[in-house]
Amino acid sequence: MMIRALGMMSGTSLDGVDAAMIETDGIRIAGFGRSAYRPYSGNESGLLHAALGQWPGGPDVAEAAALSVAAHAALAEGFPEAELVGYHGQTLAHDPGTKTQRGRGTHQAGDGAALARRLGRRVVWDFRSEDVRQGGEGAPLAPFFHWACAEWAMGQGLLPRAPVAFLNLGGVGNLTFVDPESPAPEAPGACIAFDTGPANAPLNDLMRARRGQARDEGGRLAAQGVPDEGVIAAFLRHPHFARPLPKSLDRNAFAGTLDVAHLGDADAAASLTHAAAAAVAAGLSALERLPGRVLVCGGGRLNGAMMAALAARLPVPVAPVEAAGLDGDMLEAQAFGWLAVRVLRGLPTSGPGTTAAPAPVCGGRISPPGRG
Repeated sequence: MMIRALGMMSGTSLDGVDAAMIETDGIRIAGFGRSAYRPYSGNESGLLHAALGQWPGGPDVAEAAALSVAAHAALAEGFPEAELVGYHGQTLAHDPGTKTQRGRGTHQAGDGAALARRLGRRVVWDFRSEDVRQGGEGAPLAPFFHWACAEWAMGQGLLPRAPVAFLNLGGVGNLTFVDPESPAPEAPGACIAFDTGPANAPLNDLMRARRGQARDEGGRLAAQGVPDEGVIAAFLRHPHFARPLPKSLDRNAFAGTLDVAHLGDADAAASLTHAAAAAVAAGLSALERLPGRVLVCGGGRLNGAMMAALAARLPVPVAPVEAAGLDGDMLEAQAFGWLAVRVLRGLPTSGPGTTAAPAPVCGGRISPPGRG
């Protein structure tokens, strides 16, 4: 049965909330619906930045969680047609550990039960915790949806039936290799996914600190600079790049590694931009086979300097996901609507090839309306 679900996502770029409708049975995509965006104000973004890195009980967590619920509720109220809401919450900390050492887990601030009470609708939330509990990294979670998107685009004649990669460039970059010949996203080899490294987060932090701006709009500042290849080479020596796939990252995992303090603004922006592209290239080199193309979604695809850096450093063609008939601004929000329906049906939302969980996992909690 097809369900009209609203997916909602606030990513590590901390710029606002995306919301998008999708009609799905949790396997195939029947159609995409309306979408909307609620930007965070400067004060709201500052509040979330203050809470980054904190775990439940931290001094700023309660305020961040309340803001997350209020912002998502305000946006969701404009979608009365939604039968189900997928709510990701706001990631503040992510430390799943390694194969030999258990980490602290993953922390998404926000209360899905409170959101369900406010909206009077079922809410699926806390998508990552069960995967981590079972030994996975809890991220990335969009890859199974990328498989569904590839199936949809191939069915529309917008993509050839061949391996393809989806690259999401938010605060952190993550890449999914999709084999369209696989019968389901949880099938062995259907999806191979991992966090590539920092994407927009270091660049946004630079712009915030040096120029009081939220981002390098369109990549205009980076386009005026020259990347420091020494900085990029040092960055690529980070232990993350030697870890086997799949793997995930905290937003601030590379703090202190990308040292551009000695560079002028334009050269610093260019170096951070090219470092993000170099991280993607390093990730592609770890795959057993290359995809035919890389489709870019997230805010990074709107950065002309970032797209040029990807084209220069990757061994395969690069294009925005719009080339496959998809909405690059809303793909992650749509993903959490699709995943919410999968949770409702008890279907896997992650697995060995995407989060390194030992077996496919159905993660997520379902909160009925009016109840905790």
